[in-house]
Amino acid sequence: MRLTKHGHACVSIASPEGRLLIDPGAYTPDAADLIAATGAVLLTHEHPDHVDAKAILAALAARPDLRVVGPDPVVGEWAGRFPGQVSAVAPGEALVAGGLAVTVHGGRHAEIHPDMPRPVNVGYLVGGRVYHPGDSLEAPGEVDVLLVPASGPWFRAAGAVDLVRAVRPARAIAIHDAHASAVGLGVVARVVESLAVVPLEVLAPGESVEL
Repeated sequence: MRLTKHGHACVSIASPEGRLLIDPGAYTPDAADLIAATGAVLLTHEHPDHVDAKAILAALAARPDLRVVGPDPVVGEWAGRFPGQVSAVAPGEALVAGGLAVTVHGGRHAEIHPDMPRPVNVGYLVGGRVYHPGDSLEAPGEVDVLLVPASGPWFRAAGAVDLVRAVRPARAIAIHDAHASAVGLGVVARVVESLAVVPLEVLAPGESVEL
């Protein structure tokens, strides 16, 4: 299984069984090209840094074979326009997307401020190994590879540490990093490794790792 980190929170996961893309959003400059090259798009929540709606809708119209999955607040209106292509999912469900087995977890976005509502936010466990939490810090149980949010207006390093401690992954890879400088990401990586005892891998956009 190969994981490629794209802009911000966007990753693609490929294996001999297929390929899918998670959270192509406004901070992913090549989102349209990435969507065109994948069999399925998984969306965690409604924020535009995770959902490039214009690119996704254009791809749905151009490609009847494309499948898009996400929580109802994100994709509910699209499902009526693209029946058979768009599906709303909730925690506890299992599906096959882009040829890969996926289970749905999560619940709510991490708190930005008590006065701001917390959107529905699902996480995806792909191939039984790789977990993408979106902007949720709710642990899905132990997994092999955890994608760890590393920056954002709601982010505290303590949340990343507690998530890694709860999940106990063999590997932890930073995502959600567009708001952070290289120095800031280095600080987060050191804090996670020192307190959660798991190195936090920081990948450049376009960099891939074999899992």
